[in-house]
Amino acid sequence: MAQSEHGTQPSNQDVALIVGGGPGISSSCARLFAENGMRVGVAARNPEKAVLQSLEKMHGVRRYACDASEPAAVAKLFENVVQEIGTPRLVVHNIDGRVPGIFRKNVIEADPVMALETLRNSAFSAFLVGQQAARLMLGNEPDANGARGTIIFTNASAALKGFPSSGAFAMACHAKSGLAQSMARELMPRGIHVANVPIDAAIGWTQEDGTRAHRLAGTTVDDNMADPAHIAETYLQLHRQHRSTWAFEVVLRPWVEKW
Repeated sequence: MAQSEHGTQPSNQDVALIVGGGPGISSSCARLFAENGMRVGVAARNPEKAVLQSLEKMHGVRRYACDASEPAAVAKLFENVVQEIGTPRLVVHNIDGRVPGIFRKNVIEADPVMALETLRNSAFSAFLVGQQAARLMLGNEPDANGARGTIIFTNASAALKGFPSSGAFAMACHAKSGLAQSMARELMPRGIHVANVPIDAAIGWTQEDGTRAHRLAGTTVDDNMADPAHIAETYLQLHRQHRSTWAFEVVLRPWVEKW
């Protein structure tokens, strides 16, 4: 056990923080990262979700309450993570950001307040999380690959194409992509790998009966929906990439997805 100024922690373990906790990508990432020897924290507005409690019980994942659209809350989250499990070397921002009332609203119908809230939840929270992650990672010692850390932004197909009746979400996703690209150009030469990952698909996660399903898209058939377990594998691979071939934008879609 190595003693640091932030407490006692294993010296050979990476610390991963996932912001935006739910049953899909976040849970799959938390399980996979923990199984690969990382100390893992997951932050959510409601950390009492059953799936997050299960991650804590089964994999030792630490749960944190955080409204990622609030600067002070994000700063406090990172402070707590550093004190309790260590300075992150892998941070995943996995927040969709859409408020329910903004779904399928054309540009005339869309409520400006909800559009702004979508921007705050998605792009602005990505900025806050990315800012805190970068601040800490720049202080990390480079690993054998010269890397100080990895920041991954989950994005959506709206980052690539603005669909009809989805203007507020497309605006937020494009903003998140722009943030990620700017951060990559700024931080990669300083040893921090930044990746933007648009998921061009519905994501079907495993239900209690063993099927994979999405609440709006039904049950998966022949892997027609993205599998969050395999998305997590991509995220882990991004974290482990050699810096001579760091990927910035990786678009994931099922084999049957039209694009």
